Amino acid sequence: MFAIVRTGGKQYRVAAGDIIAVEKLAGEAGDSVTLDDVLLAGDGGEMKDVKGLTVAAEIVAQEKGEKVIIFKKRRRHNYRRKNGHRQQHTVLKISAIGSAKKAAPKKAAAKPAEDKPAAEKKAAPAKKAAPAKKAAPAKKAAAKPAPKKAAAKTEAKPAAAKKAPAKKPAAKKPAAKKKD
Repeated sequence: MFAIVRTGGKQYRVAAGDIIAVEKLAGEAGDSVTLDDVLLAGDGGEMKDVKGLTVAAEIVAQEKGEKVIIFKKRRRHNYRRKNGHRQQHTVLKISAIGSAKKAAPKKAAAKPAEDKPAAEKKAAPAKKAAPAKKAAPAKKAAAKPAPKKAAAKTEAKPAAAKKAPAKKPAAKKPAAKKKD
């Protein structure tokens, strides 16, 4: 079975066991990744439905690509700039195409469900304590704005006094006569 997946703005034709280099993905060597953006899937000559289809892959390595040299030059201006770049790549090994790997994540999702009741019990006391803390800062905040408003009113008067002298009209100079 093969599939065409899109990742990093590019499309790749993959089959189980293939090794491909794609744009850098988050993760370390040994981590497993699922590629959800499947464009086409088929087996031999027949096409299959891609709705809900995923491709499971394992990260083999995080590598740099080949070096690309960038050389800029403007002739007759003594302008030369040389620069290099090595693109980051992730090497993936395709482990399965389809729902073969979907069973494992569902089992992993069931384990946290068992831990939820304990987490909810711990969260309940925190909710009771939170409103008491919120009420105290609200009272302090209500007491502080009143002095700030009074201070703002006293500051506004000197600012207005400073602006008044600046508005005095300047003495007009007599216009210069134009020579014809």
